Amino acid sequence: MCKTACMLIALPSYAQLPDWEVDDNPLHEALRANGANLACPAWDDPEFDWAACDACVIRTTWDYHLRLDEFVAWAERVDRLTLLLNPLEILQWNTHKTYLRDLEQRGVLTIPTIWLDRGDAPEVGPLLDERGWRAAFLKPAVGATSRATLRFDATEAGIAQADEHLRGLLAQETMLLQPYLRRVESAGELSAIFIDGQFSHAVRKIPLPGDYRVQDDFGAKDQSTDLSESQLAIAQQCIEAANTSNMALLYARVDLLEDDTGTLRVNELELVEPSLFFRHGPGAADMLAGAICKRVRQS
Repeated sequence: MCKTACMLIALPSYAQLPDWEVDDNPLHEALRANGANLACPAWDDPEFDWAACDACVIRTTWDYHLRLDEFVAWAERVDRLTLLLNPLEILQWNTHKTYLRDLEQRGVLTIPTIWLDRGDAPEVGPLLDERGWRAAFLKPAVGATSRATLRFDATEAGIAQADEHLRGLLAQETMLLQPYLRRVESAGELSAIFIDGQFSHAVRKIPLPGDYRVQDDFGAKDQSTDLSESQLAIAQQCIEAANTSNMALLYARVDLLEDDTGTLRVNELELVEPSLFFRHGPGAADMLAGAICKRVRQS
């Protein structure tokens, strides 16, 4: 049980959270069963008193990528008022995809990436020729739910499409250019969920035929799956590379894709506000609720 029946846990969200989003309901029930009271305000609610909370566990702040500077500034304020989870330094690191460079430097097998910085004016065609990429993928360094992504072939028409796609975006933000991993269309994306440093469960997300987007917003389906020892080892290596403190990450989701050779690579590491697919992980919500209570007791 939590240290007091009147403990207040904030689970910040955002104002436009859809009514159909119920994946966190098991977590809410588990926290209440542990004696906690809950609040689920929008993260940018100017009236909410974060100092009144025993902890702030970021969950469904799914518009943060559109207002990143404001979101990080909010997190810095909340961190001074209460226990922020995952910790502030993790949020600052993980909200920009340059964290993938750090993971690669620490030995994690990621997707090959060309970094196109804000203000750049690259020639996409020669970049693809140098690497022999016959199809490629563009995505923003700060993004979610496939915003501003583009899949294209290394043809004259495809490269022209990519150049046009980048023209406006690079004036505002950094972009990633990667090989397009076609196996996502058939094998989907694997997600390994960790609670308090321990593997909890795994999910396979399958897009609609011919699509690459694995979010249910675009009709993709998700299902529980088992990981092989080698698949789990890759996910665990990623978690270990990300954790630079003595305390385990409260929650984490490692997203994995197969390249054209069948090699599994880390696509994303989600440490700020990921869906944790509690519906596919019996006991995961109880694990997370217990870990939250433990950290509050220790704070």
